[in-house]
Amino acid sequence: MPYVAPEQLMKDRSDYAHKGIARGRSVIGLEFADGLLFIAENPSATLHKISEIYDRIAFAGVGKYSEFEELRIAGIRLADLRGYQYGREDVKARDLANAYSQALSTIFTQQMKPYEVEIVVGEVDGGAGTSGIYHILFDGSVSDEQGFLAIGGHAEELTDTLRDRFQEGWDLATAVRTAVQALSTMPEQRQIPDDQIEAGVLDRTRPQRRKFRRLADDQLAEILAG
Repeated sequence: MPYVAPEQLMKDRSDYAHKGIARGRSVIGLEFADGLLFIAENPSATLHKISEIYDRIAFAGVGKYSEFEELRIAGIRLADLRGYQYGREDVKARDLANAYSQALSTIFTQQMKPYEVEIVVGEVDGGAGTSGIYHILFDGSVSDEQGFLAIGGHAEELTDTLRDRFQEGWDLATAVRTAVQALSTMPEQRQIPDDQIEAGVLDRTRPQRRKFRRLADDQLAEILAG
């Protein structure tokens, strides 16, 4: 094989991953008064971008579905193993984010093709009333986000829009409407059908141990109509 400078190789891999991610529809994450909301435009009723990982932890991904689905399943297995070995309260989103970061960094530097994915791990703490949002890139870079974030094809434009609109203490309906309005402006102003919106919530006020729930089409339609 011809010699390629390491910095050029890393740049080529980064450009390749960026192009793959840019083709995917975006996901928005928002804090609201009772927890975390993840919402995305998704025409498929069965291939989910947003899912549960563990009791108080959710996962969202954009890019190549098969790759972020593989990461989601690996995260569930890691969380189950840690919960079994130690205790359910010892399963933390921060630890999962670090594990994802290490795995993606290894893939990016050692494999021929990087993963074309961008993922988010979110967590609510019912007792403390706090939330955590961890954003992990295809190269293993990880950041702790506050308040809101957007990932995927139009992440920068959506982040700018959310920065202008976001307010702490929103109720769920306001958070849903704001997120859908932002998604409806990218790549141009349009109307997203209610049945093509996927939304998942980590609700710390739920009495059940599992805090994740999906918003059904009729719930979304009622919220958006209001």
